[in-house]
Order: sequence, then structure tokens, then C-alpha cells
Amino acid sequence: MFTFLLWCLLLILCWPLAILAVLLYPFIWLILLPFRLAGIAVEGALKLVWSIVTLPFTLVRRLA
Repeated sequence: MFTFLLWCLLLILCWPLAILAVLLYPFIWLILLPFRLAGIAVEGALKLVWSIVTLPFTLVRRLA
């Protein structure tokens, strides 16, 4: 919602720039999509490593 209000303000102040932003947004989203997917994969890998490292402590805590 905040982004839309910011775009409306840009439309009032400088409408050609606002129209250009609307036209370029899908292309920028497509360019950034691989970086988001890589971020999701790295986050999953780090969570897996963290789970493996903390597994012994979790098992000891549950058995005690």
C-alpha cells in the first residue's frame, strides 16, 4: 500500500517518470528474480547446516 501511495505522489510530481517506472517494473522484477531464488536456496542450505550443528544439543535437551 505504501508503495502505491509513493507511486501516486510520484505521478503527481513527475508523471513521465511515474509512467516509466510502471513500464520498467516488470523487467526489473524479472532481472532480480534469479537473485531471489538464489537467496531462498542459500537460506535453506544455511538452515540445514544449522539444524545439523544443533541436532546433538536438541537430542540431549529432549532426553533430559
